Amino acid sequence: MAEYGMIWPSSYLENHISIFPEGQFCAEAIDKDHGDIPKKKMIVGSASSLIVTLEPPYAEHTWYEITGQGLFMNHNITGDSLYGADISTHPQFQRQGIASMLYNARKDLAIKLNLRRIIAGGRLYYYYKYANKISPIEYVNRAILGEIKDPVISFQLKNGFRFIKILPNYLYDKKSLNYAAFIELLNPYYK
Repeated sequence: MAEYGMIWPSSYLENHISIFPEGQFCAEAIDKDHGDIPKKKMIVGSASSLIVTLEPPYAEHTWYEITGQGLFMNHNITGDSLYGADISTHPQFQRQGIASMLYNARKDLAIKLNLRRIIAGGRLYYYYKYANKISPIEYVNRAILGEIKDPVISFQLKNGFRFIKILPNYLYDKKSLNYAAFIELLNPYYK
């Protein structure tokens, strides 16, 4: 799965669970029963989240800054935003609604904790193909209009997020050339 994104070291995942267990989600699949062979569970998707406050609310940031180098040490239980640090689905299980289910779990958590919003940085997945022709903002705008097929932005918009701005140097990533789309989903029940 490394081709599709990062692989968390187990110590990081243990840290996430220790710091904010409610914000970590997994999707399991159960292998079908084959006669005498017992059923086997396997993790096919996951989402890692933490709570933060950005000052100002749309401040530029990097993935490393916002996630405390991926360790979630800067998780702030009194913060106002659920930050989506990572979401992934095993390639063999994509396009089956797993990632949407994980996003819905995040939405439910933001409502339950009365957080103002969910925010994240979404990779510009195919930007490397267009970088010599258009700027990152034009790439996102064209993806929003459906003129460019970008699986990350399209998926985020389908799940109710709105594009805020471009985050340069967000995460070392060859495909996005380190750019991300700052996205936001407001909690309609926030008080």
